[in-house]
Amino acid sequence: MSDLLERLRTGLPAEALITDPDVTASYAHDMASFCEAGTPAVVVLPRTVEQVQHVMRTATELRVPVVPQGARTGLSGAANASDGCIVLSLVRMDRILEISPVDRIAVVEPGVINAVLSRAVNEHGLYYPPDPSSWETCTIGGNIGTASGGLCCVKYGVTAEYVLGLDVVLADGRLLTAGRRTAKGVAGYDLTRLFVGSEGSLGIVVKAVLALKPQPPQQLVLAAEFPSAAAACDAVCRIMERGHTPSLLELMDRTTVRAVNQLASMGLPETTEALLLCAFDTPDPAPDLAAVGALCTAAGATEVVPADNPAESELLLQARRMSLTALEAVKSATMIDDVCVPRSRLGEMLAGTAAIAERYDLTIGVCSHAGDGNTHPVVCFDHTDPDESRRARESFDAIMALGLELGGTITGEHGVGVLKKEWLARELGETGIELQRGIKAAFDPLGLLNPGKLF
Repeated sequence: MSDLLERLRTGLPAEALITDPDVTASYAHDMASFCEAGTPAVVVLPRTVEQVQHVMRTATELRVPVVPQGARTGLSGAANASDGCIVLSLVRMDRILEISPVDRIAVVEPGVINAVLSRAVNEHGLYYPPDPSSWETCTIGGNIGTASGGLCCVKYGVTAEYVLGLDVVLADGRLLTAGRRTAKGVAGYDLTRLFVGSEGSLGIVVKAVLALKPQPPQQLVLAAEFPSAAAACDAVCRIMERGHTPSLLELMDRTTVRAVNQLASMGLPETTEALLLCAFDTPDPAPDLAAVGALCTAAGATEVVPADNPAESELLLQARRMSLTALEAVKSATMIDDVCVPRSRLGEMLAGTAAIAERYDLTIGVCSHAGDGNTHPVVCFDHTDPDESRRARESFDAIMALGLELGGTITGEHGVGVLKKEWLARELGETGIELQRGIKAAFDPLGLLNPGKLF
């Protein structure tokens, strides 16, 4: 320990090192439940690439594991510390280095907050679409590490589609520049995409070149109430089948709607079994909203209400964004699943989740990026009750098994981390895991980067 600190101090300012155990303990884990976390030896908060390189060279020399972190808003345990590790928090590397309206790119450090970047590029008439629900606090580095999604993915796609290039400090301290800042480029293997979603297991992202789009008009939202989740999912299928391109297509089940109302008195309709939100950001969204409203009615909607203006639309989006927070208030703890299925099987996924809730006698609320088939079943439970905690964990696994049975994936945007290691092996199979481990070994032969995550 003393040798590690002495070596680190040779290349870092005093304020970059935290050794107080009461403080380092606060860096031990992210927001996931049921994920083990160790005790870090030290927390390092670098401000420069050179400082990150120094940390990695020191870690390699002394064979000390390193756990990279952003804002720790993750939900899979991917940022959890291991015993005796260096926690490398990138939150102080928070500069927006460049915004280019001509090239339509932003160059940023990993600690930049998603919402800060979004507002900065808006001032140039540009738009950075990936918008996780935690966008006011999560960092771009964390978004890249977990390949985050968001509410607007149905039209604009996920983080991976906006990362053009990366500067990455490798396990031995070397600096790798991958990707490009041009609109096109196919030179060599696509190492950039390999780092996106790797959860800090292959290298430390210290700079990112991000693609931007022209800022669209403010979106208008339509809210549709349904007598069943099946009817709402039928409406989703009709909307996508007819070729509509909504900027947002979100679903909240009855449990979620009631939780949001209880938390914030939003005035959402508590008599509905499913609330569908559909938005368009075209210059004239009225025709699209009318067409979608008709499809919702045909699918069985009992009420279809288009927002009159962007302010009303934003209120509805705020309700959707606070879904997870509201469900967290239902009981003392939650497990947030992240199963993505083909859109055509979304109804089966919600019906199966409801059956699992009944089987395990638990409250499970579902909010969903319905346009992507990405569901977030939230298991609410009392963590002080051992039996209820056990049932919560078993229901979580049952939901993931259901997703795979329906041709889906165990995670659409939250990542694997510690929480879903066993399930990753089931989804990828023996050959897939063998190849992934081979890639890990090529980048990190000593296994120092975020050990114990993914597989």
